[in-house]
Amino acid sequence: MKKLREKSIEELNAYCEALRQKIIQTVSKNGGHLSSNVGAVELIVAMHYVFDVENDPFIFDVSHQAYTHKLITDRWDNFDTLREINGISGYTRPSESPYDYFVAGHSSTSISLAVGAAKAIALKQEQEKRVPVALIGDGSLSAGMVYEALNELGDRRYPVVIILNDNKMSISKPIGAISKFLSQAMAGNFYQKIKKITEQILQYLPESATYMAKKFEESLKLITPGMLFEELGIDYIGPIDGHDLESLIKAMQVAKNLKKPVIVHTQTIKGKGYEMAEGCYEKWHGVGPFDVASGEAIKNGVAKNATTMYGEALFDLAQKHKNVVGVTAAMPSGTGLSKLIQTYPHRFWDVAIAEQHAVTSMCAMAKEGFKPYVSIYSTFLQRAYDQIIHDSCIMNLDIVFAIDRAGIVGEDGETHQGVFDISFLSAIPNMTLMAPRDEKSMWNAIHYSYTHKGPLAIRYPRGSFVACDTFVSLPFEYKKAQLLKEGESDILFLGYGNGVGKAVQCAKILQNEGLDIAIVDLRFAKPLDETLLIELSKRYKYWYIFSDSVKIGGVGSLVSSFKEENDLHVKIVTFEYEDHFIAHGATNLVEEKLGLTVEQLAEKVLHNRIKVN
Repeated sequence: MKKLREKSIEELNAYCEALRQKIIQTVSKNGGHLSSNVGAVELIVAMHYVFDVENDPFIFDVSHQAYTHKLITDRWDNFDTLREINGISGYTRPSESPYDYFVAGHSSTSISLAVGAAKAIALKQEQEKRVPVALIGDGSLSAGMVYEALNELGDRRYPVVIILNDNKMSISKPIGAISKFLSQAMAGNFYQKIKKITEQILQYLPESATYMAKKFEESLKLITPGMLFEELGIDYIGPIDGHDLESLIKAMQVAKNLKKPVIVHTQTIKGKGYEMAEGCYEKWHGVGPFDVASGEAIKNGVAKNATTMYGEALFDLAQKHKNVVGVTAAMPSGTGLSKLIQTYPHRFWDVAIAEQHAVTSMCAMAKEGFKPYVSIYSTFLQRAYDQIIHDSCIMNLDIVFAIDRAGIVGEDGETHQGVFDISFLSAIPNMTLMAPRDEKSMWNAIHYSYTHKGPLAIRYPRGSFVACDTFVSLPFEYKKAQLLKEGESDILFLGYGNGVGKAVQCAKILQNEGLDIAIVDLRFAKPLDETLLIELSKRYKYWYIFSDSVKIGGVGSLVSSFKEENDLHVKIVTFEYEDHFIAHGATNLVEEKLGLTVEQLAEKVLHNRIKVN
């Protein structure tokens, strides 16, 4: 890392190209975030050139663009393990490297972290040798938390350098040659010196002259993109060409020496260096393995995914009912809403990275008689918890939360695993929880949801469901489970959502061992089907719970509470996740490590059977 500062600009540019090719080749094999990473190569090289990663907190917003940082900080040789189980994380992770300052996987946290770090540095009297530097993308500026942090930073004036990676559009469109000149001038020492001298002179000028000088300064701000930040009390440098390494280094050196809060506004091209990915193409943001030469995805005959099923069912519902509306938070294709937004742009919206606003705005629409569908990943719905309670459930509004990526999501790891939604939603009064098990039951669930009264949460997995379509899916009825099959043993499998498929597959394995097991699709986790469960408790003594969720507050917990309340004489074992965060890796390998593949679960049932007998 220290050798980086010994390189010439020509050598640094060649190094950037090597970094870019390393990222492209690795992501093409392992999958990951491509366009954001190759677009930020020069930015991160310049950060490491100007700042000291061993002392200065390097804070990456979301951190999905930090691959260059990982390669620079001693992870080049094992970078080919990116996103693999026991390999390098796709996000910053302090347990992986001392040069990763903070865990990050959700957006818009970087400036708050930088403010906190700056406060700590000030209290420790280390401001002369340490400065927090945060890299944030323009998309993250759509979340309110950023402005809460900027508001305090502008007031407190802590030395913080914020590098804004603007890879889509300017904050405010530059105006002609004058704006271009001013932007270039702002990046140099000359402008900053003039500004400082002007501020000093203003203190001694007569009131009339001061008034005119301030008006002139304000008029300059009006034609520069930094007006917003300057008004918040934060100095502004830019915009800078985010691929011009020499200009980046000069601008960051100026920012570092200012000893106050400053935004360095850079403009980059997403996908830079890989022509097919250059530009704002959502499909190149997060990718699976692909062929570098053609850009074609490498597919392995993957079955239809649950997101597509949801999108198709909701599209059918929207065609039939004009009061059906919907929202997503910067994930239109990821949540299956792209076609709906294109077809009904006045009824379906992408509100950018603003989950809290997404929920509350839809609550008002529900109050006005519309039927809103809030489509958000399980891990991101956590960010709108207060709005779900305060604006949806207290009002008991007819609103549907479509929870994508429920369960283990694989390579994205602990910041993205969708394992907590049952636990944090089941505690809220008026909330109903349900889950489909396959394509037909997804269709039935979405069409049932239109008639449901009150807040309703529907969860479904990333990718396809575990196969269990040998059983006919009946139409949904409120709080009614579906008994898929009776059994001759005293064992009952209770599946919820994708857990039903696992229960079915596990039962097939055990049938070869002479165990004929009853299977229930719970359908609703809250409320449970009391009548059916009480009846089944008379015939089946051992109940096993299959659900892609944590044990604490999960489906097993809900069923166990029901058992105690009704004094049912059954033994309950739950195959949910233990109380720890689940690391990254291919889903099947992660489940194997957790002991939760269907083969391992069948073995556990057999072992328990032998122990009991």
